[in-house]
Amino acid sequence: MAWALAVFLTALVFAQAVGRILGLRRRNIQQRAKLFGILGAEDAHKKKIIGFFHPYCNAGGGGERVLWAAISALQRKEPEVVAVVYSGDTDATKEKIIDKVKARFDIELSPTTLHFVFLQSRHLVEDSAWPRFTLLGQSLGSMWLAYEAMTFLIPDLFIDTMGYAFTFPVVSLVGNIPVGAYVHYPTISTTMLSRVRSRSQGVTNSEVISSSALLTYGKLLYYRIFMYYYAYSLRQARFLMVNSTWTKNHVDSILQHRDLFLDVIHLLPPFIGLKLLSNRQSPREAKIVYPSCDTRQMAMSPLEGRERIILSIAQFRPEKDHPAQLRAFHKLLELYPEYRGSVQLVLIGGSRNVDDATRVENLHMLARELGIRDHVQFVVNASYAEVLRWLSRASIGLSTMVDEHFGINIVEFMAAGVIPVAHASGGPLLDIIVPLNGEPTGYHATTPETFAEAFRTVLTLPKEAELALRQRARTWAVQKFSAEEFEKGWDESGWRSWLFR
Repeated sequence: MAWALAVFLTALVFAQAVGRILGLRRRNIQQRAKLFGILGAEDAHKKKIIGFFHPYCNAGGGGERVLWAAISALQRKEPEVVAVVYSGDTDATKEKIIDKVKARFDIELSPTTLHFVFLQSRHLVEDSAWPRFTLLGQSLGSMWLAYEAMTFLIPDLFIDTMGYAFTFPVVSLVGNIPVGAYVHYPTISTTMLSRVRSRSQGVTNSEVISSSALLTYGKLLYYRIFMYYYAYSLRQARFLMVNSTWTKNHVDSILQHRDLFLDVIHLLPPFIGLKLLSNRQSPREAKIVYPSCDTRQMAMSPLEGRERIILSIAQFRPEKDHPAQLRAFHKLLELYPEYRGSVQLVLIGGSRNVDDATRVENLHMLARELGIRDHVQFVVNASYAEVLRWLSRASIGLSTMVDEHFGINIVEFMAAGVIPVAHASGGPLLDIIVPLNGEPTGYHATTPETFAEAFRTVLTLPKEAELALRQRARTWAVQKFSAEEFEKGWDESGWRSWLFR
């Protein structure tokens, strides 16, 4: 695996030596002129371009909200800057994406300083394209995707907002431009290394591997090499923003990660060039910039008159663990049958592709198997207005994802006055559902039983205590996770010093 990465990067260095990359840079002058012509920009020589790398920009999730909130703020504050989004959404158009952003997030975007570069190789970062060595395959695929992006247009500053750190060395070499990132969660972590080393079974370490010393050794070597190059890639960034304390702790540990054996290997050709490049200026730690949350709109929801609805808002992706939500709801009805017929579970989420659609169908089947299908409603690809309506009705907000890096859906629950019940890990534990003035703003759980008990606690709260809890949750969400706080953090990240050099 190390040779595969080294050969790819070495090939880029050789290409630069023979003039291919220099040719791309020369051609970029024409590409910029063409872009400004399309946008009808005046005084093009004064314009700067920020490239946002977000291959799934039209997915409609929390990560996409961060992207569009950043671009919206950029358009208001820096009219001489053009935002270029590198997207793989070839089935969409600029107009359709802008309309969807308005409908889903209520974020206004101006087409005059926004441009899209549609990439054809997004399939290379799909997990389905790499049934084995998925991390390696997707990372190599992202490197090619970044190279494809640079062949269309080299910006003045490149910001990855989706988590493809392996694009950084490619963009730095090809474009000779500064790179930054907003990291939602690390691709690999020191915790994952420790889990394999200790042979602990988990989501990222199956029983087949954990029970075999030989397979464990092989996977540990694979992870060590991958971690080495991932840390190297992160260090190419000039600035790093992260969305939570949990993510910061992991990213900071990765930035400081060292592997003596691999360091020695990289003193030998052909790796020595990479070792020299890794000595460039890089951030010593990441800066927490909490995601932009639409707390103002949601804070308009009434706190009283709530229905007995347990609401989930999460894309239908595997890590969101929707089956755990169904099991937790089933456990509530099993332990407290008096709620059968009076309490409803509503699952709202985006479905991006065939795999997501299949997951929704499987959830329908699981609900039938558990005998709760008549009490569960699925709302797929809901509009922003529809999400707001559900938030104004629900009593409880549910999230079962383990190690959720932040949890923008939980902030939305709290701003709307919906009492959150989330897994006791990650952002929900460390940043979001925390006490305000010594009083709770929601609840944590880990098992179907503890989730069920948390549901019952909320459902049996005295009226006065319930309203006080909803108000505390809203107050905390509005003051800590507002769009204004996000913009302030984004502005203080240091990106301007690299764009206006």
